[in-house]
Amino acid sequence: MNPRMKTEERLAVSGALVINKARGLTSHGVVLRVRRLLRVRSVGHLGTLDPIATGVLPLLVGAATRLQQFYGARRKGYQGRIRFGFATDTYDAEGHPLGEDTAPALTQAELVPHLRALTGKLEQIPPPYSAKKVEGVAAYERARRREKFTLKPVSVEVYRFEVSRVEGVYADCVIECAAGTYIRSLVHDLGQQVGGGAHLVEICRQTSGEFRLEEALTLEELEAAVREERLPQVLIPLAQLLPDLPQAEVNPAQERRIRHGGKIELTDSQIRPGQMDTPIDSDAWKPFRLRVFNQQRQLVAIAQAVVPRVFHPIVVLSASESG
Repeated sequence: MNPRMKTEERLAVSGALVINKARGLTSHGVVLRVRRLLRVRSVGHLGTLDPIATGVLPLLVGAATRLQQFYGARRKGYQGRIRFGFATDTYDAEGHPLGEDTAPALTQAELVPHLRALTGKLEQIPPPYSAKKVEGVAAYERARRREKFTLKPVSVEVYRFEVSRVEGVYADCVIECAAGTYIRSLVHDLGQQVGGGAHLVEICRQTSGEFRLEEALTLEELEAAVREERLPQVLIPLAQLLPDLPQAEVNPAQERRIRHGGKIELTDSQIRPGQMDTPIDSDAWKPFRLRVFNQQRQLVAIAQAVVPRVFHPIVVLSASESG
């Protein structure tokens, strides 16, 4: 394939893919495989999943990667399994036990007050085996070298932390939280509160913002779609991304102006609300932003209000990127 054809193919493949990540894979490893499969350099994920985790890993492809900055505040939803009785150094089942197994006999009712204490706005210390930097070095690298270090707590928010079933030393849980929350730390803290320790056995991300497990593809299913030339059927187009943002349709003169980075003035009748059922973090609506479409329903830009009804583009898509 010649360089010109590669450029045309790259521009044609833009949108989002929802991957159902298998256990054992890293998020970066999934990105690399998708880049090779689609022959597209611009691929990025919207939130790391640990190798032990499965489930929703949204990827932005091609021109859609330019929208990544607007996805930072999306809520995440998980289903997991907790093992009570001992903690581990990684806070999950991949680590080494930090003590003897106390094999507690717990009930769902006993766990409820502890779950409530770990719901809401929290100061959370990330796991020692994490990508958090300590003096420029990832914490997991220092942990592997058995170095002593301290991680600073970070502010997180947990909207829901419930246990649906308890079987002996195991408990199935449902968690909804803001982006940036470490589920492993949440479970570790629960074990400390209950006593005897706890660690995460398995975790599946069910939702990430507007992306759902029901629409996710395994890497094998994506490979089959590419082989059978069905990629357009599984790629979420640019026009369907960020559905929570309000939208406006502009006329040709306004389209030309905003494509050149100019401000546009919109009437109230041009602005329509977004889908408010898309779960985002509570502090996400700081600046008033909207999606700008042309009369062909192509996404032209993401714009931000500078004064009422006057918007300046933050991201502008070229005509070829818009599709």
